[in-house]
Amino acid sequence: MTGGPRVLDGEVVELADGLDAKVRVWHGAGHEHFTRSAESRLVEGEHLPVFTWSYRTKIAE
Repeated sequence: MTGGPRVLDGEVVELADGLDAKVRVWHGAGHEHFTRSAESRLVEGEHLPVFTWSYRTKIAE
């Protein structure tokens, strides 16, 4: 995953059910949303899809 809050900077590998077009990551008091891009990266011998940060939603209290 690329983009998003500085805390998530760098190479983040997130396990997901399937390869949906979107991934949601719990972060602080909300979710960071990532959308699958056409790019892939080689990680430990495997080509993994790259998800790019799209937007953030806050958890309703």
